[in-house]
Amino acid sequence: MNIVLLGSPGVGKGTYAERISKIYNIPQISTGDMFREAIKNKTEIGLLAKTYYDKGNLVPDDVTIKIVEQRLKQDDCKNGFMFDGFPRTIAQADALSNIVVIDKVLNFTASEEIIISRLSGRRVCIECGAIFHIKNIPPKTEGVCDECNGKLIQRDDDKPDSIKKRLDVYKKQTEPLIEYYKEKGLLADIDANRPFEQVDEIIADARKALDE
Repeated sequence: MNIVLLGSPGVGKGTYAERISKIYNIPQISTGDMFREAIKNKTEIGLLAKTYYDKGNLVPDDVTIKIVEQRLKQDDCKNGFMFDGFPRTIAQADALSNIVVIDKVLNFTASEEIIISRLSGRRVCIECGAIFHIKNIPPKTEGVCDECNGKLIQRDDDKPDSIKKRLDVYKKQTEPLIEYYKEKGLLADIDANRPFEQVDEIIADARKALDE
């Protein structure tokens, strides 16, 4: 099964993606992860992407599509895959449709109030990158990472003003994809307003949508 996950920052998409990929035994594909790996390995595409990153620019669609196409040719994608954070635009979705058939698109939704609460409570370890939340996943010791005892910080983009800007960018760039996939009959909305403790119910709804 070939799946695309949609959802604004803070909706919990990463958590859902990890769970769903294990259930269906398909790889979770993130373009960000692919570019970081390509840059680390100094591949041709990685070096090209780095020239844009170094200037603070977005990687052009044609470069992104090229690395996606290469990734889908790998053996672990034979039985399906799940895109997390791709496509982001109609142009990317059109290009993707020329490469592979998408079976289902899960659109995780939550109110802006809940998203701001989730993201503003997030804390990240400056040493190992472990993620905590002051309410949902609190560290054993306030401000200290459970994994490596590193210092926990609040990232600048997890502060309320930055979150609102990120949501505005999402609405302008990515929300049109909702209508795009809805018109194709591929979209299923999944209510992600529920609290962290009910993540199993959210996953159950996602499975139901995928198995229909």
